[in-house]
Amino acid sequence: MNKNELIAEVADKAGLTKAKAAECLDAFIEVVSKSMSKGDEVRLVGFGTFCTVHRKATEGRNPRTGAVIKIAAANKPKFKPGKQLAEMVNKTQKRKAA
Repeated sequence: MNKNELIAEVADKAGLTKAKAAECLDAFIEVVSKSMSKGDEVRLVGFGTFCTVHRKATEGRNPRTGAVIKIAAANKPKFKPGKQLAEMVNKTQKRKAA
């Protein structure tokens, strides 16, 4: 599902116009992005948690030359699914496999 398909689904479920649904989705993305950039986490009970994790600087290797390269430390966005979301996804996957 891409962003336009998501907007259409949200508009249909919430009884909104696609333009209003797009505004809501853009506002959600902006709020979550700003919170995460400040180091805060956003918890949506039953859905999951958006947070940032710090990755330490490490050394890696260039696969072609074998030369050692330095990988800088960085903060990375992370999503941890909630229990209800994980259960729903697993239930759906089991049905598809059967």
